[in-house]
Amino acid sequence: MRSYTAEWILPIASEPLHRGCITVENGRIVGLDERARPDAIDYGDAAILPALVNAHTHLELSYLRGVIPPSNNFLAWIGGIMAARRAYPDPNDACIVVAARAAIAEARSSGTGLVGDISNTLVTAPLLRDAGMHARMFFELLRFNATDADGMVRDARAKADAVASPDGAVRVSLAPHAPYSVAPSLFQAISADLDAHPGHVSSVHLGESSEEVEFVRRGTGPWRDVLQQLSVWTDAWEVPGSSSVEYLDRLGFLDRRVLAVHGVQCDGGDLDLLRQRGVTLVTCPRSNQYVGVGVPPLEAFYATQVNVAVGTDSLASVQDLNLFAELAEARRLAPRVPARALLESATLRGAAALGFEEDFGTIDAGKRASLIAVRTRPGVDDVEEYLVSGITPVDVTWVS
Repeated sequence: MRSYTAEWILPIASEPLHRGCITVENGRIVGLDERARPDAIDYGDAAILPALVNAHTHLELSYLRGVIPPSNNFLAWIGGIMAARRAYPDPNDACIVVAARAAIAEARSSGTGLVGDISNTLVTAPLLRDAGMHARMFFELLRFNATDADGMVRDARAKADAVASPDGAVRVSLAPHAPYSVAPSLFQAISADLDAHPGHVSSVHLGESSEEVEFVRRGTGPWRDVLQQLSVWTDAWEVPGSSSVEYLDRLGFLDRRVLAVHGVQCDGGDLDLLRQRGVTLVTCPRSNQYVGVGVPPLEAFYATQVNVAVGTDSLASVQDLNLFAELAEARRLAPRVPARALLESATLRGAAALGFEEDFGTIDAGKRASLIAVRTRPGVDDVEEYLVSGITPVDVTWVS
């Protein structure tokens, strides 16, 4: 049994403790006290908090770091990604594997202990296991003109089950890509798979770009052109004539098991509907600006009281996987959102959305002792605000 103390302890679910104490045994938290034990290991001028949760990234795209420049045109940026990926058709190419492995280590070095990893190939599953990084992997499916959605899902489920960790550290779910790339029947087949696998969750890119808005409302614009160019357009698709959120809600896809990623184009009605359905909205503000879709309305997210988690997105659209840097950008964009709410989004909300709330997200008895200590300046009185002001990996130490 070991005990740890520091200038600040952040349980997340309750007020920060000044010179509090955490007791750990066999890798689990057994106690949280307001006063330190005499034999506690002291981290000094630091804040101890739960490991961060990066609720949305694409580790298999890490080899594209710096390859596609920032853009003010989302479709142009996507085109660059598609072209770059065609140059490496083998997902087990050393270039992809080495970069993904390094990205996992980078995420951990800045305090991340759990990730939501979108994958089209499942190549990162063994890398996550080897690194000891807990994860909810989302095996992402795309097929706008799907004719056998049930068959696609059966095949994907078999592949997902084959790479999931027996100990539950790396869990694999199925996920649709986006409203403009997935057939209604495929959305519904993935929902059926969720129903058949209690405890699983899913993810979808939703309300990301103005081009998506045009396509779902009117069936026109650049996304339709892309689908036609790729020979996957189908006249059987009925234009929803609504927002993307309303469209997926009519398909029965949106509920508490779903992470809706981005939401840049969501208005008040969309946010209220997401809240009613219990959906978690994952925001990635640095990536949104990099790819040219705009600035997420973060203050509206929190004002509507929708569940909000935080992700970095991939290294193809962000300079690093430091979730503290993402929090600093969120603080810049949303100065009226309390620092505690932002920290909760990067821990508790993300863990719950990914289905890991029993192990991660707060400092509570019974949870994993996945804890980080962040160096602070002497005399810091508002430690929560300090932690969203821009923390670098050199300031982060894993508690052990």
